[in-house]
Order: sequence, then structure tokens, then C-alpha cells
Amino acid sequence: MKSSGSTVSVWMDTAEVPPFPPLAADARASVCVVGAGMAGMMTAYLLTRAGKSVIVIDDGPIGGGETGRTTAHITAAVDDHFRVVEKVHGADGARWAAESHTAAINRIEAIVGMEDIDCDFERLDGYLFLGGDDTRSMLEDERRAAFDAGLIDVELVERAPIDFWDTGPALRFPRQAQFHSLKFLAGLARAIVRDGGQIYCGTHADRIEDGEPATVKTAGGHVISAERVVVATNTPVNDWVIIHTKQAAYRTYVIGVEVPRDSVPALLLWDTPHPYHYIRIHRAGPAAGPNAPDILIVGGEDHKTGQKDDADERFRRLEEWVSKRFPMATRVAYRWSGQIMEPVDHMAFIGRNPGTDQNIYVATGDSGNGITHGAIAGILLTDLILKRKNPWSKLYDPSRITLRTAPKFVKENTNVMAQYADWFTGGDVEKVESVQPGSGAVVRAGSRKIAVYRDDAGELHMCSAKCTHLYCVVDWNSAEKTWDCPCHGSRFDPYGKVLNGPAIAPLEPVTLEPGKD
Repeated sequence: MKSSGSTVSVWMDTAEVPPFPPLAADARASVCVVGAGMAGMMTAYLLTRAGKSVIVIDDGPIGGGETGRTTAHITAAVDDHFRVVEKVHGADGARWAAESHTAAINRIEAIVGMEDIDCDFERLDGYLFLGGDDTRSMLEDERRAAFDAGLIDVELVERAPIDFWDTGPALRFPRQAQFHSLKFLAGLARAIVRDGGQIYCGTHADRIEDGEPATVKTAGGHVISAERVVVATNTPVNDWVIIHTKQAAYRTYVIGVEVPRDSVPALLLWDTPHPYHYIRIHRAGPAAGPNAPDILIVGGEDHKTGQKDDADERFRRLEEWVSKRFPMATRVAYRWSGQIMEPVDHMAFIGRNPGTDQNIYVATGDSGNGITHGAIAGILLTDLILKRKNPWSKLYDPSRITLRTAPKFVKENTNVMAQYADWFTGGDVEKVESVQPGSGAVVRAGSRKIAVYRDDAGELHMCSAKCTHLYCVVDWNSAEKTWDCPCHGSRFDPYGKVLNGPAIAPLEPVTLEPGKD
């Protein structure tokens, strides 16, 4: 079963996630959840606990998408800061953001305890500290906004409690949390099945249609009929345009560095620049032995998906940043990247799909708070499906239009339009023969552009370089060995199979004809 890239995160390396077979026949349920990541599994868990019949499908393994590539911060310190949320969404919006994020942390903790999930869940403080040219006044403004939003325990301190590195002034967010994301999903999977839910992996959704009932048609030719469908695929694969004009896909990079056990305190750290750095520690468990190192997890160095291919340089910058602040750091044990969806107005999209759909729901736009938003999605979507009132629904409504962020909307979509110029340029290399084993490149063949991958054995695999979503030219991602679309973030494996939406169909296979191409 596939993952969303070739790199391996610390979670993927240290967890056993239960396997589930593909769907083998037509099926019916109250709710079909497409996507077995944090948002999909939380939604399925809460719905099965409420007595609903639920089917979960995923074209990979549980957590094989972005949940396996998170750094698993669980936090109410929102990615784009409360002073910005307050400006864009008003005082009520900021209050709902604080309330929903806090509720998500509490709900995860309750589930871990109730289901006895061994997933390294831990409450700990988080610290927002200054970076770049930002000043103390920024932290003071953020503290005021967080306090007004209801986070009355947030305080300004002179430094984070680290004896080997002076962070300078920082905002302390008490009682945040962290865990092992894939161990948590494994626990949810067992509970979902226990409560009557069904999970099918290796099952690709080819088509999702609204109706009475709504239907999900799979690549295997089977049909799932359901009263409601939840599309929890990082970015929706059912929506062609609307949502994708209101968010942008970014790659983010992470390193896991070995440090002596207990040499770094248990806390979460974030700095203020954009893109920002995010830091946590993953403790070596007792089974690892007394001398096993902890793993310091540090991320950042984001860029728009498909618009850079310089992962080695991004990882090098992270290593340099760590070496200046964590003198005990030794070997880099892990390097991986993930995909985040940045909404133009800073809040996720969770609710009924925009447009005329009545029975299809989406969860997307997680920014840097994917794990916390996944829990919010589970709570909110369950309430919406069960027709319970939830005050957060207005803030997260996927149909919302936020005029205050119109300049950012225009900027992101102007960037998208500029990517279509790739159709009028040459290829990455002139000849197919120039593509080296284990790598890929786009080659121009007459009016076409071909995505050429040569595997480690030297065999060529060729597809159209035209993304099957809105037809931008894909680019090779040498770190993850994927084809990435620079327009809306669709991603495909080296052979053209779709890994991440909004594309739902694979790249078209191509055969070059000698003398004609």
C-alpha cells in the first residue's frame, strides 16, 4: 500500500497500523468517510459512537497521507495567530477558534483515556517566541488577542524554560499536547470496528456524487450508497474549483535529530516569522533501551507545492538552525516532508460542500494545525450530520466569503495562473535518455509535455505531464519521488497514480513513437 511520498517519518517508522482489505462488493451505510487520516478517522469514530453505521475507505493504509507526516502538535495556539483571526473573523470568530481548538485537545485526551490508546499522549506547555525582525510588541498584541478570545491563562514570559538556549521573550500557552499520530489512529481503528464500523484500505474513490442516497464509486467498480459522504482527503477530491481557489498547497520540511535522552525538556515551540519553525521532542520508549536517544523534531522551510525542487537545501537550513540552538544534537535520523493547505482567510473549511450539494461534507484548509483541526472536524461534522447545533459552524463554513482577505485571494490565484506558462517552455531535459535511474524529468515531445521516470533498474515509465485536475504541468519532486502540480497541489507517484487531490484520476500513460515524437 502506498504512502504519499518516499521519505519515512518517525511515526511511520515506529508504529504498526492494522491493515484492512479493499472493498470487494457494493455496500451501504449511513455515512461513508473518504480518507483514513485524522479528520476522517475522528469523524468515523464519533459517528459510530453515536450509533451511525459508517464505512471508511482510503486508497492507501490508515494514516498513509498527511497524518503520518505531521509533527503531531495538538494546540490552541492557532497557526496564523489570534490577532489576525480577530481582524479577519471578528471577536466572535476568534472566540470560536479558541473554543474549538481547546475542545479538540480535550476530546483527544478523553478518547485516549476512554479507549486506553497507548499513543504517547502528553499535556505540555507551548511557547511562541520571536524570530526574524519581530519585536516584543507582537507578542503583547498576540497575548491580548488570545486573552480576549478566551485563553485567559496565556502569559508573556521572559524566555522559554530551556537552560541551554535563551529564546528571548515568549508567550506561554499552558496545557497543550502532543502524541504519536499513527498509534492514535490505530487505536481509533480498533474502536471503530468494535462499534460496527467498516474500514477498507486500498480502495480508491473514482467518483463522488450527491443524491438520495449519495454515492461513492470506487476504482474497483463497486458503489457505496450513503445518506451522507464526508470527504476527508486533505484537500477535496469531489470539488473541481470552488474550494481550491480559497486555499493553496505548500510543502513543509521536517528533520528528526537524535539528542541524549531527557536533554531537551518536554514542550512545544514555535517562532513568529512566516514560514515559521515548529519544534517538539519525541521520547524514546522503555522498549528502546536505556541508552536510546530522544528524537528532536524540527520543521519549517515551507514553499508552494510544485514550485521548488530543492529539498536538500531546505533540510540543510533546518540542520543549521538546530545546530545553533541545540548543542547536544547529533545524527539526523529522519528527513521527511508533508503537505499543508493554507486557506486565504486563515481558518479551516469544515462543513457542507459549497454549491448545491446537500449530503456531501468536506474537511480541509488545516494550515499548520492539521491534527487539532482533524479533531475539530470530527466534532463539528458529527454535530452537523446528527443535526445538532454547533456555534463553530459559521467560522468553518466552506461556503464563506471573507472580503478582508481579497488581496491574498487575488495573489494566490494570480500565482496559479502564472503556472500555465509552463506549457510554452522547454522540458527539464532535452531527451528522454538524459533522465537518470531513480529520477524523473519533464520532456517536451512536440506540443506535449511528458513526465518521464526512470526506475532504479533503468526502465522508463512515461505519463502525460498534464495534471488531471485543471491541466497544469506537473513537476518532479526529487525528495519524495512524486510528480507535484504547482497550481493546486495535486500529487502523483512516479508511475502517475494519484496520491493527493484535488486530482482524482491518474496521469495518462504515454508511449512515444520513434520518428513522430
